[in-house]
Amino acid sequence: MTQRKEHVVGNLSEFPDNSHKVVKVGRREIGIFNIGGEFYGLPNICPHQTGPLCEGKTTTGTLVARKDNDWRFEWDYEGEIVACPWHGLEYHVPTGRCLAFSNIKVRTYEVVVEDGKVKVRV
Repeated sequence: MTQRKEHVVGNLSEFPDNSHKVVKVGRREIGIFNIGGEFYGLPNICPHQTGPLCEGKTTTGTLVARKDNDWRFEWDYEGEIVACPWHGLEYHVPTGRCLAFSNIKVRTYEVVVEDGKVKVRV
């Protein structure tokens, strides 16, 4: 297995809590998300029609309905959902899972903070 290489993508101060921004790592564009102090990375490309997934303005939650709650709508995943700005497909940032289509998942990148630097492993 190939060792992933770390790339510094900015200072911690550039990624305030509950924000995200798109960075370039080589030829890749990666959305770096700070959700309550936990960092995540997703490719800035939606599998639906190659839209700029991580350029959605904010992360939000979404409505879900579950059998164990008699299918009543509940707001869930607060701050963990990004919606592609082209067609609105929603993705769960920590897992890369598409909420509408369970067979679609985007890759995730490991993001670490060391010595005040935010690094993504590619």
